[in-house]
Amino acid sequence: MDVRVVISIDFGTTYSGFAYAHKVNTEIITNDTWPDQIGPLKTNTVLQYDKNFKNVEEWGFPALAKKPKKSKGKSKNQNASKPIEHFKLHLGNMPDNEKPVMPKGINYRKAIVDYLKCMGKLIKETIGTRWPNVKFMDQVLIILTVPAGFSDQAKAIMRECIYEAGLINTKSSEKLQFTTEPEAAAVYCMKVLKEHILDIVGTNFLIVDCGGGTVDLTTRQLLENDKLGEKTIRACGFCGGVYVDKSFLAFIGGKIGPSVLTLLQENYYGQLQYMVQEFCKKVKLLFTGNKEEYKSFDLDLEDVCPIIKQYVTGDKLEQLEEDEWIIELKFEDVKRMFDPVINKIIKLIREQLNNSGTISAMFLVGGFSESKYLQKRIREEFSSKVKNSNISVPSQPVAAIVRGALEYGLNMKKIKSRRLPLSYGIELAPLWKPGDPPERRQTHDRIFKFRRLVERGIEVDTDEEFGLELHPSYANQTELSIEVYSTTANEATYCDEPGMKKVGELRLDFPDPHLGFQRTIKFTLTFGQMEIRAYARNQQGKSTNAIFEFLI
Repeated sequence: MDVRVVISIDFGTTYSGFAYAHKVNTEIITNDTWPDQIGPLKTNTVLQYDKNFKNVEEWGFPALAKKPKKSKGKSKNQNASKPIEHFKLHLGNMPDNEKPVMPKGINYRKAIVDYLKCMGKLIKETIGTRWPNVKFMDQVLIILTVPAGFSDQAKAIMRECIYEAGLINTKSSEKLQFTTEPEAAAVYCMKVLKEHILDIVGTNFLIVDCGGGTVDLTTRQLLENDKLGEKTIRACGFCGGVYVDKSFLAFIGGKIGPSVLTLLQENYYGQLQYMVQEFCKKVKLLFTGNKEEYKSFDLDLEDVCPIIKQYVTGDKLEQLEEDEWIIELKFEDVKRMFDPVINKIIKLIREQLNNSGTISAMFLVGGFSESKYLQKRIREEFSSKVKNSNISVPSQPVAAIVRGALEYGLNMKKIKSRRLPLSYGIELAPLWKPGDPPERRQTHDRIFKFRRLVERGIEVDTDEEFGLELHPSYANQTELSIEVYSTTANEATYCDEPGMKKVGELRLDFPDPHLGFQRTIKFTLTFGQMEIRAYARNQQGKSTNAIFEFLI
């Protein structure tokens, strides 16, 4: 690959950013120039559309809801502002009823593509300004970070979205590569190990990436030649910073009535979002969990969400009028918003430490890691479980992922191995034998069975190949199609067992039909590169066509 420039994209639930570097001069530049903003290393993952949700009017920070104007009558344009956010969560492995509701007329994939188009335009302008002669489609490598829990399908959808956003010229382009968010953070923290005098081969360290939507964990081991291995299966949970915001909205719902909250979410989302922004700025980001330091906060509903007054009724209305539309956020109220989220994070860390054994350092990265209360709770819980109580937040934790991803893109050999979160295999049709279930007997006395290629939990090198040698089913066969499955189980017999998922289809050419049955083809799949890659060779060792198509 003729790569001159590497770009890393951290597409997050609440904030997104990118960094870039030239292969010749590998100084890492984290973008800090955004629409209506100069300075922040990320901008908001938010879109503002026209009323038909066809064209994007604003993206990033300017798409956030502005302070609402007080209005006596029901103003027509009070509900015109409908920022779209948190759409990345639709790719997560969670029940549909927990995914953010998208307005009618738009689906999450369109939102992802539109956001990446807007960011892509800025990326292309930035690279064009720095290096006018670099051909973007031919000479730029993009590293995209994804949560540790993203499925193969979710990664395939992101690849399609990057293609539709015009950032690569073919869907299967090798100019797009993936890394997980905690893995990128681990690469970034390799330098931080030196600051802690821990850059010794064999050092194990844990990354806890606390983002907006997900919290991702990976335990890594420093290997020879400045490389990283993975000690345990990476973990992921939906317990990022936005879940504190959700608890805040549930608290508000208790004061105004759940039906009023639903009405605001459906018709006046902009005002509701502005109220959440105020809570984040003035309460959430400052909360330390120390009662003596906490200053009670008065949320003035007339100021942050004036439309509310037109809809609250009954006892709730009487109480709010008596309180002059001010809701007091006491220490215990805010603590109750944080605690269920932080408890989930602590449970994830505990499980990871139980699997990994002793670690020499724990690094907290990502936007939510800057919460002093989260830091305090993690230190209280785990200081005794980390050598020398070495739990730290590296400088600029918000940019750890995007910078680490760029370092990975500049030298992809930094990652030697990864642990597989799933078992993978293919469906074969061997001869039915006595003892096999009679109801599974197919025509021609065949039975469909799962043939495991690689087991979950094992550590695989990034270029390690797993495969089988196959013979043609009939003499003049010229092509072969094989279904590839994944499962959460270590062992499986059939492809319709619980936890089994069809990942995609492997299509192979079977050349030289004149040789009839005197032919073999060896196919291999690699699982260590974040995306499944297929390869095939005939009996002479010559490469033949192999295409792996993900099921989306």
